[in-house]
Amino acid sequence: MSETELQDGLGAANARFDRALLRLDQSAKNLGTRLRQHNRIEVDTQRLVHERSRLATELDKTAARAKRLDDSAHDVSRRLVEAMETVRSVLAKAE
Repeated sequence: MSETELQDGLGAANARFDRALLRLDQSAKNLGTRLRQHNRIEVDTQRLVHERSRLATELDKTAARAKRLDDSAHDVSRRLVEAMETVRSVLAKAE
């Protein structure tokens, strides 16, 4: 192998090595970016899980309050019917 061929071979190998290092560097940067994105997603996910839990608790409390109001409304309605029947009874006796 001649000196020129050896130099050309070393130059080509050096160029391939440089390209490989650039790809490795870019891959490392991409990995860092993906890790940061992943961490942000994890933080957002935890925030959403916490918010969902808080909203579920609030919904349970609101549903319980709505049930109590519904029960109270039913009781008031029943009492109004009883009162109207009493008034009708009194009016019927007065006639």
